[in-house]
Amino acid sequence: MMAHRTQHDGVLVVGAGLAGLSAALAAAPRKVMVLTGAPLNKGCSSAWAQGGMAAALSDDDEAALHAADTVAAGAGLVDPERAALLAREGAAAVRYLAELGAPFDRDAAGAFSLSLEAAHSRARVARVKGDQAGRAIMAAVTAAALAQRHIEVRSGLRLRGLLQDAEGQVRGVIVEQGGQLHEITAPAVILATGGIGGLYAVTTTPPELRGEGLGLAARAGALIADPEFVQFHPTAIDIGRDPAPLATEALRGEGALLINASGEAFMANYHPAAELAPRDVVARAIHAERAAGRGAYLDARAAVGEHFPEAFPAVFAACLSGGVDPRVQPIPVAPACHYHMGGIVTDADGATTLAGLYAAGECASTGVHGANRLASNSLLEAAVFGTRAGAAARDAAEVRTRIQPGVAAPVLPDAALSGLRMAMSAEAGVVRDAPGLTRLIDLIGELEGAYGLCADLTAARLTACCALNRRESLGAHFRLDAPEAPADPKRTFLTLGATSDSPACMAAE
Repeated sequence: MMAHRTQHDGVLVVGAGLAGLSAALAAAPRKVMVLTGAPLNKGCSSAWAQGGMAAALSDDDEAALHAADTVAAGAGLVDPERAALLAREGAAAVRYLAELGAPFDRDAAGAFSLSLEAAHSRARVARVKGDQAGRAIMAAVTAAALAQRHIEVRSGLRLRGLLQDAEGQVRGVIVEQGGQLHEITAPAVILATGGIGGLYAVTTTPPELRGEGLGLAARAGALIADPEFVQFHPTAIDIGRDPAPLATEALRGEGALLINASGEAFMANYHPAAELAPRDVVARAIHAERAAGRGAYLDARAAVGEHFPEAFPAVFAACLSGGVDPRVQPIPVAPACHYHMGGIVTDADGATTLAGLYAAGECASTGVHGANRLASNSLLEAAVFGTRAGAAARDAAEVRTRIQPGVAAPVLPDAALSGLRMAMSAEAGVVRDAPGLTRLIDLIGELEGAYGLCADLTAARLTACCALNRRESLGAHFRLDAPEAPADPKRTFLTLGATSDSPACMAAE
């Protein structure tokens, strides 16, 4: 199929979540074209985020403490310099979003009303109406982006490939719209395509997010980091919906307890911090209770009770839709794929190892999340590093080299995707082992043989192979057959074709 080619003399941003729109705003006055599959504020995790944005905004907090908490949560894999940068620029990022119109909760004196979340040493999470942060922030940022004359938004386009010249420099993208392929060339491309939640059967993220930006960047030769580290939110609401609605961690910050079917509060049996233990610990505890047949529930009857409708309206509505009234009933919960700590390696300004290609948000690996992302750092990272990527891409010079013929990646059929999602949740989920990961890799190989090198299969292969290769437990990556943590943990860095020393992990070519 011959693709129609157009030239854009500016920055291409693929993805319209907080990272993508932050980049688009920061690239002014350079022309920016934002490409998105779904309409604005649909199909992006940013709009679904509940907890809020973490930043040192109070008199008893400081950026150094926020950075230290970020490093501690990451289980030895966080880049301390990047964590310090994130924390230093965090407060200004929140204030900027407030200036754009994000209605963060305020106290009587007008200061930010801040919540405590797991593994934070201070109350530092700025929220909106309890659990409305993502939606409200994205509404403000979207309005600001649409008001800018330098930004053009084109929706209904699916990313199918990257265009490169003979030297490997990224020169544009291949997208599909209405069954037709289009090539768009540009001096700079920013991938802000989100995570891999749609590759899992139980997820809290939009199902459209299947790691395609990650997979295509890897296919183009970009350096990838830490794909084995997938964060599972402990408290997805278990009411049979796909994707699963989320019971924000802020509920536990308010005092909600995790109980089993017998009414026993069990978290103290797993960690001294109980409900406020790191997310990976809480997720495994809930997994263990459910696996033992005891069930798991979030009991907010005493902590929130009658205030639920106004304090946590999104959670309240989701529970009622599943026949649960959280004012008088415990909420059934289960761990669900929530965030991918791994991604395309970038520098502090979003540049990847491929000239012309930048990445921001969940598809990027800036080094701030390590093996276990600190709660409410994801929106912050999207804003801070999305802004930095946009400013850097703004200055990209036009390139005149010949573009190589583009090849669109094949699309995995829905039926095959369904089987992959089930396998990813079963074998690369909260608890993993070598036999299960090997079965998963074999399945991915079969699907590649049947359907070709689909971008989402590449993302799944990277995740599974690096999980098999990391023969230890660390942060969100827990190996039942290797539960001990390493004394000197190291990050994973790889390019595609070097996924493993084992032939079983090599991608089909």
